[in-house]
Order: sequence, then C-alpha cells, then structure tokens
Amino acid sequence: MSHVIVGYDGTSDSERALRWAAEEARLRRLPLTVCHVWRWPYPISHIDYEGEAIVRRMGEHLLDQGLALARELAPGVDVRKRLEKGNVHAALMHRGRDADLIVIGSHAPDEMPVGSAALRVPARADRPVVVVRSAATRNGLVVVGVDGSAGADAALALGFEEVALRGWRLRAVYGCWEPGAAPGGDLSLFGDEDKLRHVCGAVLERAVAPWLVKYPRVQATTSLVLKSPREALFEAAEDATLTVVGARGTGVVERLSLGATSDALLKHAPCTVAITPNPAG
Repeated sequence: MSHVIVGYDGTSDSERALRWAAEEARLRRLPLTVCHVWRWPYPISHIDYEGEAIVRRMGEHLLDQGLALARELAPGVDVRKRLEKGNVHAALMHRGRDADLIVIGSHAPDEMPVGSAALRVPARADRPVVVVRSAATRNGLVVVGVDGSAGADAALALGFEEVALRGWRLRAVYGCWEPGAAPGGDLSLFGDEDKLRHVCGAVLERAVAPWLVKYPRVQATTSLVLKSPREALFEAAEDATLTVVGARGTGVVERLSLGATSDALLKHAPCTVAITPNPAG
C-alpha cells in the first residue's frame, strides 16, 4: 500500500522533515509512516544486553514523540510507526520500497556530512526523495531542472504534482551553457548563440508542454539560461521553496551515484531539494 515515509530522530532537522511529510500525506490522502532507526553505538564484540535494551527503549520513546507530533500536524491521517535497528539509509530504503515519497531532514547548506542519509538515500532509492532543508514556504515556488532527458521528465512529473497539490507556482529551468547539456551533444551550437537559444528553447517547451495539458490550472513558466545547469539552478533556488531534479549518475556505478548537479544541490542549495530516481534504473 502506498504511503509517505519520514525519518525521525528527535532533532530539529527531522522535525522539519516530519512537518513536510505530514503535509504530503494529508494532501495525497496517504498513510504516513514515521520511522526511527536506532543503533548500538559500540563494536559488535561489546555485548551488553541490558545496555542495548536501554538504547532501544530510548529509540521507542523518540519514535512515540514523533508519532504524537505527526498526529497533531495531520489529524485524520493514518499515522504508523516503524522502529528499526541499523543504518538509517538502509532502513529508509527498505521500508520506503512501496512509498510514494521518502522524506528526510538535512543540515544547513555546507554542513552535510559526506556519509549522511540525506546524500546516500537519494543516490540509491528507487522512489522520489525529499530532503527538507527549511520549514519556510517562502513564496511557494517550485523550480524544476529540465534538459530534455527522461530523468528531467520524472522531475517535471513530481514538480507539477507538488504544485497542483499545494497551489504553488512552477518554474522549469534549463541551463544549457555546458557541452553535456546540448541536445544530441551538438557542440556546434555554442558557436551560434541565437541557434543555441532556438534549439534548446524548443527542447524546454516540448518537455513542459505535456504537463501543462495534464495540469491546466497550474501556473508555470519556463526559463532558458545561458549558464551551466548547476549555476542556473542555484540561481533559481534562491527564490524557491522546493527544487526538483532527476538523479543522473554517470559511469559504471550510475545506479549508485548522483549526477554532479544533483549532488551539488543536495549539499549547497538554500531550499528543500527533491531527487527523482533515474527511470531507466
């Protein structure tokens, strides 16, 4: 059964994520699963059954706090709890296999540890992952990164869905000033700026058009920017409540990695970031 799952550990970061997830569950009319993952902080060789039981009870107490807050935030939503042992990212990916969304909290920009769940879950999950950075809704703008790829189309699908649910606005952004962003890898376009604008502009409009038909009431604009995708999205994210991009890993470990732009946004964007999985993976 579909649901929204959120990781909760009692910190202010996870509380922001819980608030976002509760609203998602309410708007989508889905159950909400609040998940806390506890771990024994000592080496496996250090056996202390009584101490482990205490750590587990502390986890249960935190989880009950999260459950109570979720029910307060989203009355009427079916709120469930899951207590797991082990690694946060592994537990969320396992329990989120049938979820519509996985929601996790994040530290402030430039403070995210390399091995954090906020980086590892989006890189490996086959579900959309929302990494909540700020509780502020700002002006209700959703920015979506577009480049004509299947990954970007998945990002548009989530972006339009979020805007339709929340009554926000959408801006589709295509940063085309980068060799990898040129349609068909045609580097000759960079020698003719007008032609580049024409070709890439057509890619952008074609990508957005089907979603405008599906969501005719959504207020959406497009923005073609002669900057790299990363620069264009960072600039747009300054005004955004949410930025949505596809996970476009490269190389032989594509399924286990994020593209450079997605990775940079997760680490440094000033707003909440959603990563949609690679449709081919």
